Amino acid sequence: MLAGELYRDTGTVLCAVREEARDLCWELKATKEFDRIVRRELLARLFAQCGETVCMQPPFYCDYGSNIHMSERVFFNFNCVVLDVCKVTIGDCTLFGPAVQIYTPMHPMNAELRRMQE
Repeated sequence: MLAGELYRDTGTVLCAVREEARDLCWELKATKEFDRIVRRELLARLFAQCGETVCMQPPFYCDYGSNIHMSERVFFNFNCVVLDVCKVTIGDCTLFGPAVQIYTPMHPMNAELRRMQE
């Protein structure tokens, strides 16, 4: 989808990157509130760009993380989801309430075209 093509999530590389991102999300979920340094390191590994003042309340879920770019003073409350098949840019001073969900994947609306992808 980044190249403007139909999204196929079954490629070997995509599966590996997605598994790595989900493992990092699980590690983030296992941190305690006072583990700010550990959380900071996990966020830096997970996202393409992550401002120094990004704050996240786990759990958090994403597909790849590598398509998420965040500026400064970004806050995610509990249980947010960002399906980042395409690039997601989050600007300064953005606050997400609990359970906010951002979806970028899109499958063809035409059923015949969708079946041809399988």
